[in-house]
Amino acid sequence: MSENIDSVRILVVDDSPDTVEVLERTLTSQGYHVFTARAVGEATRILEMTPIDVVITDYKMPQVDGLDLVLYVNTNFKHTGIIMITGFPSIGGAVQAVKHGASEYIEKPFTEEELLTSVDRVLQRLSERKAVHAPIDTHTQKAFGIVGQSEAVRNVYRLIERAASTMANVLITGESGTGKELIARAIHYQSARASSPFVPVNCGGIPEGLLESELFGHLKGSFTGAVNTRTGLFQAADGGTIFLDEISETSAGMQVKLLRVLQDKEVTMVGDTHRRRIDVRIVAATNKNLMTLVKKGRFRDDLFFRLSVITITAPPLRERGNDILLLVRHFAARYAEEADRQAIDFSESAIRIMKSYSWPGNVRELENVVQRLMVMTDASVVEAADLPSLMRNHVPQKGQLHRTLADVEAEHIKNVLASVGGNKTQAAKILGIDRKTLRQKISESK
Repeated sequence: MSENIDSVRILVVDDSPDTVEVLERTLTSQGYHVFTARAVGEATRILEMTPIDVVITDYKMPQVDGLDLVLYVNTNFKHTGIIMITGFPSIGGAVQAVKHGASEYIEKPFTEEELLTSVDRVLQRLSERKAVHAPIDTHTQKAFGIVGQSEAVRNVYRLIERAASTMANVLITGESGTGKELIARAIHYQSARASSPFVPVNCGGIPEGLLESELFGHLKGSFTGAVNTRTGLFQAADGGTIFLDEISETSAGMQVKLLRVLQDKEVTMVGDTHRRRIDVRIVAATNKNLMTLVKKGRFRDDLFFRLSVITITAPPLRERGNDILLLVRHFAARYAEEADRQAIDFSESAIRIMKSYSWPGNVRELENVVQRLMVMTDASVVEAADLPSLMRNHVPQKGQLHRTLADVEAEHIKNVLASVGGNKTQAAKILGIDRKTLRQKISESK
């Protein structure tokens, strides 16, 4: 949990003294600061006087019930989470609670673990909501061109600064789409070579027969099609940095030639015998495990050790926590400016799905999703149903195998309804059924 428990204020509202006592004792034992109220009127007075992080309220209460309190809190206190508890569980009740603004809905009797887990989830969502609107570290963004404040990314920042202060070769590892070229550019532009060229090369995107010519240049007539003498990319990067992306895709022969360049600081153009002195820093990158390739004999160990004087691993997006939210806002603002429209916002249910998604394409995939939503969505707020279907399909949590199919179906329907704020049209779309069937299933589960 991201919140400091000692600073978290929870308001418990229930007309049952026994329930209030149990909730207060459980929450206080965990270090939460607990306020209590036996009626909605008393609760609203506390809310007006004291900042409250989470309201836990009973559903059925005399005079003014819990749903009215949920609506009041949701309308007036945007940064307060709400948990509804009830002794009369139903999908309809859950839907009403969520529609009015409850973040969680738990049934009596509940265990201590269920209560504390629910509180933890609400606090996590509040933290996410704050992160969406929190200012990005503009100094870091300007310095590196990288959006992120997670510890994993801050560690990358520290390594960038260290690498930039030396002339050592750097190997950047990480999955596709994690921003390896951004890291390479940051190293170059923070270094003493910043005023000289930064030359990126996609080793995997150049045919093997042309790679040597592209890297080292060629003389006129040195091969069919060489109608002019042409300098190579290493010479173009003289005084600066060459970025060899997908270094693992180079052949054994090319690896030998690259090793010679690293050792001698010289290149030989195709068709020439004269060596040309160069002053180039090499930053290489790969999305594969080079040490594994070395052990398999597919990558030279001497080249590997020369390239990896400094190694930086770009963390996958799924390990970057709330950086996902910062990146969503960053890309939304960028594409809104391009389209000359207001940036779209994201509902809590949409954010929850985006944070739970594994992002195999990492930041590149996230950027593509946000761009698509900016183009395809007319609404100002993206809901869960607007996200690609692949993202909405999640791996179900482990459960007990003795539960009936009807129980599992009812719970899934309730969860889907909760994720879209009770909107039956969106829920039916996600479930792959029509509204009439959904209404029937809701009725059957009551």
